[in-house]
Amino acid sequence: METVIIGSGNVAYHLAKAFTQNGIAIKQIFGRNEEALKTISEENNIPYSTQNLADADFYLICVSDSAVEEISKIIDKKDCLVAHTSGSLPKEILVGEYRKASFYPLQTFSKPKDLDYSQIPFFTEAENDADQKFLKSIALRISENVMVTDYEKRKYVHLTAVFSCNFVNHLFARAKEVSDSQNIPFGFFIPLIDETVRKIHYLDPKDAQTGPAVRNDGRVLQLHEKLITNEEHLKLYKALNESIMKMYGLK
Repeated sequence: METVIIGSGNVAYHLAKAFTQNGIAIKQIFGRNEEALKTISEENNIPYSTQNLADADFYLICVSDSAVEEISKIIDKKDCLVAHTSGSLPKEILVGEYRKASFYPLQTFSKPKDLDYSQIPFFTEAENDADQKFLKSIALRISENVMVTDYEKRKYVHLTAVFSCNFVNHLFARAKEVSDSQNIPFGFFIPLIDETVRKIHYLDPKDAQTGPAVRNDGRVLQLHEKLITNEEHLKLYKALNESIMKMYGLK
């Protein structure tokens, strides 16, 4: 099936690379940001356009959630398959008489960061068995971690991803604010962060918990609260410690 990727951001950039590296031909990369499209085009030898959407059998929409519905309207072909890459939107958000689907890669994407695409889980959904088989075959060319899901399941996949990725990264950013306030290089904490993540490869996260809250160490908790002068930091510190203590029956 001739394939067109619509978008020029992080997801489009990495999926274009993942497809190309695994022998999945892309007819065109289409979008509005010509500079970004040119980068994708040159790195993967894919034609690009900001004006004329190529005729294709499969269109993969890789844009922000807020833009998916509007972008889907530019596809006026009926006999084709159109999928978005959102974890939080139903396939029915797509507007058109074509066949609708979702093709959700569970990963955080940044252009400068190389990824092992074979380790990325993909969650696919389509309206019929033939399209589902096609999407699964494409995903399996890239990764062995492929799961067919409906929207109800995918919503929970995305929610779990927000907890385990977005919230965790936000805590890294807040932690860096604390270390920066005392001129302590944040790099000193990277080995600790790495080991924390490594542990959950073989331990249940609940069993891997350490720290003053799970020890019910009131002295340390009070000491930390006195040190915190940033209101947002204090709210986070108290809320997370309370959550930890409740999980382990300490409160």
